[in-house]
Amino acid sequence: FVESSCHSRIFWMKLNKLLLQGKFFQLEINDPYAGPILLDEKLASRCGYVLSEDVWGNPVFRASVLGCHVANEADELFSLTVNIKVSSFSSMRAAMTYTYPMYCSYSSWASREIVCEENYMEVSVKTNVPAVSNDYTVAWMSALPETQNVAYQLWQLMFVSPSGRKRITVSDAAKLGYSFNNTLSRVYLRAPYHSNESDVSLVSGVNMNMVTSTSMYRQRWLLLLIDTTVSCPVDGISFTDTTLTWTVPSVIPTLVVQESTFLSKNILMGVDGQVIVNPEEKNYLLEHNETHIGITIPIGAEGGKLKSSTFGGVYGVIYSIDLFLEHTWTDADWQTTKYTVIKSITTPFMPQIPTVINNTLPEERLFNVAFGHFLPDVSLVAIAIGNVPFTLREAQHHGFKIYETPFSNRTKGFILEVSFDDPYVLKEYVNRNETKYTLLVNYTISVGPEMTLYYHSAEVECVIADIELPEAVGYCDEENLYLAIPTFGLHQYWNLYLGNKLLNRHVALTNGYLAATNSTHLILQIPLFAVGVIYEEVSFQKIKARFDVALRKVRTMETLQMFSVSCSFNSSAFIICHPDGTIMISAQMKTVPAIDMSKTKLRDSSCKPREYNEGHAFFKFHVTTCGTSVRFEGDHIIYENEISYEKETLPGQSIPTITRDPDYRLTVLCYYRAKETLVLGAFTSDPSTSPPFGSGTMVPRSNIAVYRRIRQALNVVSRVSKNESFVEFYEPNVAILKRPVEPVFLEVELKDESPDTELYLENCWVTRSLDFNSTPRWNITVDG
Repeated sequence: FVESSCHSRIFWMKLNKLLLQGKFFQLEINDPYAGPILLDEKLASRCGYVLSEDVWGNPVFRASVLGCHVANEADELFSLTVNIKVSSFSSMRAAMTYTYPMYCSYSSWASREIVCEENYMEVSVKTNVPAVSNDYTVAWMSALPETQNVAYQLWQLMFVSPSGRKRITVSDAAKLGYSFNNTLSRVYLRAPYHSNESDVSLVSGVNMNMVTSTSMYRQRWLLLLIDTTVSCPVDGISFTDTTLTWTVPSVIPTLVVQESTFLSKNILMGVDGQVIVNPEEKNYLLEHNETHIGITIPIGAEGGKLKSSTFGGVYGVIYSIDLFLEHTWTDADWQTTKYTVIKSITTPFMPQIPTVINNTLPEERLFNVAFGHFLPDVSLVAIAIGNVPFTLREAQHHGFKIYETPFSNRTKGFILEVSFDDPYVLKEYVNRNETKYTLLVNYTISVGPEMTLYYHSAEVECVIADIELPEAVGYCDEENLYLAIPTFGLHQYWNLYLGNKLLNRHVALTNGYLAATNSTHLILQIPLFAVGVIYEEVSFQKIKARFDVALRKVRTMETLQMFSVSCSFNSSAFIICHPDGTIMISAQMKTVPAIDMSKTKLRDSSCKPREYNEGHAFFKFHVTTCGTSVRFEGDHIIYENEISYEKETLPGQSIPTITRDPDYRLTVLCYYRAKETLVLGAFTSDPSTSPPFGSGTMVPRSNIAVYRRIRQALNVVSRVSKNESFVEFYEPNVAILKRPVEPVFLEVELKDESPDTELYLENCWVTRSLDFNSTPRWNITVDG
C-alpha cells in the first residue's frame, strides 16, 4: 500500500494505485505540536511538499528535509509523519486513517544546496548564526511571545528584481508564499515560481526563473548578510519523433559570480528517484560541455511510460518520465554547491496512425488482417464488417476469428480472420478470370484508462484467379444451329450479347430462337434463317452459316470471348437478305411440264441465274439492280423482285395486244428495319396461298412451298385517260409524255362475260418497247 525512501535530502513516499482504485484519499501532515494539517497546494509550495503522480499513476508524495513540519535532529536525522485518509466517498466521510512515519538521515551537506522542485525553489546555506526558533514549542511561544517576536524580526529579506529593491520582514515574506528559517547550521529560503519578486532570464538558451535575495541578520553589534539567491530552469525540453532532450545550463551566472573559478565536480542523473549509474545501459544519453548539461531519452525507453491517447479523432501516444539531475560544482565564493533539479516530462501528443497489415492467405481463401501497433492500455471492443456491427462475442459466433498478438517492441495487435466466402465480404469480377474480394472493416477500440473510443476503418483487397471462363459447344442439325453454354456466372459475372444487343429471353423469342436450360447449361437453338446468322458462304444448294455470341462482362461490357458455331447446310430453296443490300435466292421450280431453269430471270431480263440445274436456280443481286422495286410500310423498307420464266411465243401474223404470262412467277420480298436486317420469305403470287407482305414474320426456308400457277389468256383492254373524268382517252400506241409528278389515269376493263371470272389488278408497269418484259421498266402499281 505504501512504500517510502530517502533520496539525498528528500523524503519519497509512493502509494499503490491498485489499492486506492475506486476510492478517495487525502494526506495530512502530522505536526507534533499543532496536530494534523490538511495538505493543500498553498501549504505544499510554501513548506516544501509535493503531491503528484508517477508515470504509472501511483500517487507520490515528496518532502524536503527542511520542510515546515519535519523534526530535525542536529541537521542529520529527520523525521516526518503523514496521515493517509482513505474513503469510499468524495466527502471523505467514514474515512480510514493510516499514520505513516518517515525517516531520513543526511549529513553530507554542501556549503550551498539548491533544490528545484515542481512547485517550489529552495536554497539552503551553511552558516552558524543564532536560531530563529531553536526551541520551537507551543509552550515556549506561549510563555515568551514578545521575545519570540523580537527574535523573529531580527531577520529581514531583501529582494532585487527588475522593479527595484524590496526589503521585507520574514513574516511578511511568508504572506507572499515564501518560507524562511534557519536550523542549527543552515539558513534556507523557499520560494514559489513566478512570484512578483522573481525574474525570468535566458541562460544558454534555457529560461531560468530566479529570485535574487539577501537574508540579513542584525543583533546589536552583529550584522550578517547571506546570499540566498536561487535560480531554476522552467523549460529546456525539446522533442523529436524518437527522443526527448532535457537541457540545463552548466553555469548559471546568478549562482556563480566568478565564472573563472567554476569547476564541475560531478553530474548524476536519475529516473523515478533512483540514480542511474550507467545511463548508456538503458540507452540514456547524459552529456555535458562548458555551457550545457543534456539528458536524452529515447521515447518509450525503460523507466518511462507510454500511454495511449486520442486527439481530434486521431490515435497517438504520450510518453512520460520522471527525471532528476544533480550537479555538484565548486567556485571561489561558495566552495561546494549541490544543485538538484526534479523534472516530470511528458511529450506532446504524438499521432501514431495504426497500421493494417494484410497477411491474407489466398490459397486458403482467408483474410488474415493484423491491426496495430498498440500499447497494452488499448483493447478491441467491437468491429463492423461491411457496415454490419458485431460485438466480439457476436463476431466469434458468426465465424470470425479475433485474437491478440504480441509484437517485438512491447506493443500488440489484433488479428482478424474472415473467409472469402463470408456473405459480408464484397466480391467483384475483374479482368478475365479473377475475383476481387474486399473486406471492409471498422474497428472500435478503447484507449487508455479513460476508455476513450477510437474508430479506424480499413479496406483489404485480394484478387485471385478463381473463375473459369465458360467454353461453349456448338453443333447443328439439318435446319438449326445450336450453342450449349455453361450457366455458371451467367448474369452474375457476364452476359451474352448478339452484336451490341443483350441476348435476353425477349430478344431470343423475337428472333425466333429457342432457349432451354438444364442444371449446367443454356442451350440455344438458332434456325438457319434467323436474325443474327452470318452466311459465310452461299452457293448453289449450299449455305455455310455461322452464329456468334459475345461473352461480355456485366459491369464493363468488355468482351471476353466469342462463342461461335459454324455449319454447312444443304438447302433447296432460300432467300437471304444481307445488311449491305445483297439478296441471294435459291429458287426451287416445280412445274408441270418442267421448265428450262436457264431461262428464268428477274424483272430485269438481263439478271439471269448464276447457277442452276433441272429444278433450282440461284440468283444473287443488289437491291438497287435487276428491277428491284422499293416501298415503305410502317417502319420497314420493302424491296421486291420476282423470278419468272421467259417463255417463247409462237410467231403470229400480227403483234398480239394481249400476251400470255409465264407459267411460273415467284415474288421475293426483303424487309429491312432501320439499322437492322430481317430475312423474310419468298412466296408465289397466288393470293390464296401467299402470306401477306409486311407481316414481319420469319418464314423458314425449308417450309416454303412453291406452287405452280396457271394463268389463262383473258380478254382484257387497258387505256389511258387524259384526266380523272375518264371520258377522253389517248389513242393506242401513241407516246404519252408525263412529268414524274403528274398522275397517270389508267383504266383496265375485263371483256369476258363469264360469271366465274373476276378482275384483280396486280402489277402495272411501263416499258420502252412493246415487249412487256423488256428493261428498263417503271412500276405504276405493285400488288394492286
